Amino acid sequence: MTADFTVVSVNLSPEKGTAKRQVGEISIDSFGVIGDAHRDVRGRGVSLLDIESIEGFGASTGLSVSSGSFGENVTTRGLDPSSLSPGNILIVGGAELEVTAIGKTCHGDDCSIFSAVGRCIMPYRGVFCSVRSGGPVRAGDGGRVEDRTSQVLD
Repeated sequence: MTADFTVVSVNLSPEKGTAKRQVGEISIDSFGVIGDAHRDVRGRGVSLLDIESIEGFGASTGLSVSSGSFGENVTTRGLDPSSLSPGNILIVGGAELEVTAIGKTCHGDDCSIFSAVGRCIMPYRGVFCSVRSGGPVRAGDGGRVEDRTSQVLD
């Protein structure tokens, strides 16, 4: 498989409203990331964020942020969220995901990043997906984007 992007880390947290911790592997099923607080959130079972945005945010704010700081399940390198649209298919490790949204409403004062600097990157850089088929995802896995948004079904 030719990789369009690489998985930098995989992250999870059993509690909402907290940064996710890096783990060696996540298992994804039809409801999302097993063991994660956001599992079974309709259309948002798996979240992704690119390390380039995380590093840029840290540099511009002076905050020490890393993979998982923004609550993403999968941190990527080389995946530009602005190039994606709902309906795109992401093959990530052993899972197949469908992009449902780019960005989300920030938790505001309940978000530690927002509380510290008055802004967050998930509202415009976070990629949210539903699961088409599950499987394991690990740091170092490759991923690719399939544009199926313009396919016409008979």
